[in-house]
Amino acid sequence: MEDVKQSNIKQEIPDESDQSPGRTVPVNFSGQAGEFFGIWIVNILLSIVTLGIYSAWAKVRTHQYFYSNTEIDGHRFNYLATPMQILKGRILALILFIAYYVLTSYFPVAGAIAIVVMLFLSPWLINQGMRFHLRMTQYRNVRFSFEGSYGGALAHFILLPIMSVFTLYLAFPWVLKKIDEYLYSNIRYGDLPLQTKLSGSQYYLAALIVFVVSGMFGVVAMTVLSVSMGIGAMDPETTAVADPSPFAMAAVFAVYIVMIGLVTGIYESYIRNHIFANSKFDDVAEFESELSPFGYGMLHVTNALAIVFSLGLAYPWTKVRKSKYLADATKVTVLPGAEQVVDDKQDGNSAFGEEASQLFDMDIALT
Repeated sequence: MEDVKQSNIKQEIPDESDQSPGRTVPVNFSGQAGEFFGIWIVNILLSIVTLGIYSAWAKVRTHQYFYSNTEIDGHRFNYLATPMQILKGRILALILFIAYYVLTSYFPVAGAIAIVVMLFLSPWLINQGMRFHLRMTQYRNVRFSFEGSYGGALAHFILLPIMSVFTLYLAFPWVLKKIDEYLYSNIRYGDLPLQTKLSGSQYYLAALIVFVVSGMFGVVAMTVLSVSMGIGAMDPETTAVADPSPFAMAAVFAVYIVMIGLVTGIYESYIRNHIFANSKFDDVAEFESELSPFGYGMLHVTNALAIVFSLGLAYPWTKVRKSKYLADATKVTVLPGAEQVVDDKQDGNSAFGEEASQLFDMDIALT
């Protein structure tokens, strides 16, 4: 009898090895370059014919295409903004931009005041842009949102960068870390906050690698120019140092494109991998990014070269290619609480902040 009781007790105790905390699934992107090229070329032609008015519809169509072709665990993303929301936001942003341009160009005193006003208005524009962009994003019938405050945006996007100047920009990687923490820690999925804790050392490591790679390419560019000028100076008919040849200038331009592409890809890959590894929706989802710094850098390089040599026609192919590359490098661990997230963000929002932030070159993109 005692043996029977012990066996019953053993059966009642759950085996912890059978309790999986969640299932890890890939991110799938099913978009095709040919499909998007058709959407893209129609968007451009109609935007030209309508003097830019159709660009609001073009933006919605583009976002809907990429969202609907991105799938996690059998569910696709939705982009909920309407063209009229975008158009109204662009009209208001354009009026603001024209007023700013007129004041700064023709009324010096008023223009100086406008610059100060824009400086303090920019944190609000950044928050509004993030708020609209995330609120128009939906997954599993639950919307995202952004809860950043004006004071937080002012501190992270204005005050901290200004303070880094007094450190000769040695504190700038730390500032970038603080900005990313502000952006990601204020993201909400339904009623659930994204928990993000980043390390400054990773930002300094990424900055150091970018600095070294940039320096190496700078040496190559200077060597090409020096050799070109030196060969020209060897001409016995001339006494002055020759100007760089067109071939040398083209070579330097090519080196510049490769450098920009590589350092951009290297930095973004290190930071994206770090952010994904240190961000989670508690009991809902954890993230993993395995971008190769060199591979992602070369993707930037080849995409840039394809756009240049195709006179822009390869843009749809590069955008689809990049989206697929990012999706293939990403995994999500779906946790049991994913079924219990409550959507409390059903109200709409103006697109003015997003469009204004883009118009004034303050567009903030998440990694």
